[in-house]
Amino acid sequence: MFDQDSLPAGLRREHRTKAGVWALIHVVEGSLLYRILEPPGEQVLLVGVPGIVSPEQPHVVSPLGPMRMFVEFYSAGRVEREPHTSQVL
Repeated sequence: MFDQDSLPAGLRREHRTKAGVWALIHVVEGSLLYRILEPPGEQVLLVGVPGIVSPEQPHVVSPLGPMRMFVEFYSAGRVEREPHTSQVL
C-alpha cells in the first residue's frame, strides 16, 4: 500500500509492466491521476474506479492530494494477489 508520500519515484515517472503482465491500480482513499503515454490518455482514479494497465503499456501515476493505493498484477495463468509494495515489474 502506498500513500502520497511513499509512492516510489519509479511509479511517478514513465514505467511499464513486463510482456504478458497487466495490472489493476486500486485507489482506497483519495484520487490518483493515471496517464497512459501510448496511446495518449488519462483518467482520474477514485475508490471503486480502478485503472487498467495493459502489458508493456507506458504510463505514469501522480497523486492528486492525500491518497492510498495499491497495484494488483496479473499474467497468463497466474494471479498475484499480494498488494504491490516495493518492486516495479
